[in-house]
Amino acid sequence: MLQVKLIVTGDDFGYCPRRNQGIVDCFLAGAISNVSLLVNGSAAADAAKLARRYNIPIGLHANLSEGSPVCEVLKTNSSLLSEDGFFHGKMGFRTALSKGLLNMSEVKQELKAQVELFHELTGHLPPHMDGHQHVHVLPEVRHVFAEVLEEYGIKYTRVPIEPGLHNCDWIPPSLMDFYLGVEEDSFNTVDVFTKHGIRWPDIYIGLSTMGRNMSVSSICSAIDSAILELTAKAPQSRTVTIELMVHPGYPSVPPVGGCGEGPDDFSQSWERLHELQTLTKPELQSHYKNRNIQLCSFKDL
Repeated sequence: MLQVKLIVTGDDFGYCPRRNQGIVDCFLAGAISNVSLLVNGSAAADAAKLARRYNIPIGLHANLSEGSPVCEVLKTNSSLLSEDGFFHGKMGFRTALSKGLLNMSEVKQELKAQVELFHELTGHLPPHMDGHQHVHVLPEVRHVFAEVLEEYGIKYTRVPIEPGLHNCDWIPPSLMDFYLGVEEDSFNTVDVFTKHGIRWPDIYIGLSTMGRNMSVSSICSAIDSAILELTAKAPQSRTVTIELMVHPGYPSVPPVGGCGEGPDDFSQSWERLHELQTLTKPELQSHYKNRNIQLCSFKDL
């Protein structure tokens, strides 16, 4: 029987105390198996302590788009900052990059500073490292990101190419445009990461099942159809690895939270709690059991 190893990663650990609590509750309920830490999050130190206390597998969610840098010399007069003194934002970062306004040596400096701070907070290097708002697969950034992972010996990352994404007609057109951009960037990143010896799970899921679009059936059908597609291409597969990206938590309450400029709409939304409630449903756990799906973390691959 096919063995499926599923990493359920709770992103944005460290964003605020309420997000931290929701992620921990999810982990203790057996609903997630891994977390990704925002080291510039307002509750990052607390998150690292919680990970130690509950033995939660933890990696780095590298952030170049929201809040403030952690590298001291980049906190003033850096190409990574907009006029208001914070990172350029999810779309602003992409615009600045496309205009050639970002200095890649500063990107590298900040990524290395975030790895060092992660080490300081947790006592170890991250077993995996991905990018907040998928910045790590963007042109130019992908090369610098891969160099940093290779320098620190970080073996695993995330490549957000989701099987069946094009058939998800419930995703609004503007969001789908963003997702298709992420997908294209990811396809163009594969060779770069491979060249640097970086690995990632066979299957990525998380765009089609995010927030209000998350349900037990949306997760189950995304997993089942992705496995079907993969085994059709490689019938000899005995083990399949999957990462499911999730964002559970209790909604942030301003002014607490964020990465330096307060919590964003995404973190304050009811959709965080909706994800938490969906992920902890017994029907989902039963589905995993019936399909021989074992939850694990990157270090179990």
